[in-house]
Amino acid sequence: MLLADEVKARGVELDVERVLRISLVHDWAETRIGDMPKTGTKYFGSDVRKAAETAAFADMVQGKTELSSLHHDYEKRDSLEARLVKAADVLDLLIQAYALERAGATGLDEFWEVASDADFQLTTVANEVVHELLELIVTERRGLRIATDD
Repeated sequence: MLLADEVKARGVELDVERVLRISLVHDWAETRIGDMPKTGTKYFGSDVRKAAETAAFADMVQGKTELSSLHHDYEKRDSLEARLVKAADVLDLLIQAYALERAGATGLDEFWEVASDADFQLTTVANEVVHELLELIVTERRGLRIATDD
């Protein structure tokens, strides 16, 4: 919501309600099948993971076309709103990884790989906002790594 508000405040036409709705439904399937880590996808394959998520979501919404439409938009990244939700989801993942590292966790480098080549196919302004936040998170992590190396 805050990300959408900032993008809209910088002049981008954006349906904030749609952003919120997509944000709410995009991970629903994970309540049934769990959130498979990247390493799990390596063993099961992304097609199997995607099929399981799609089936679980369809079972949960049982034909409610508006919810299915929102989920489909997120999966296909058809709209700016869906692409912004994806960016927010990645930012959230990195904030969680950073918090775990601050608490002493190690071995989370694979989560940070997305930060180096993130392309969410956003408008210029939305891309600037997302990359400003991404850089802020990465800079904080660098500071943490320097502090722990000393």
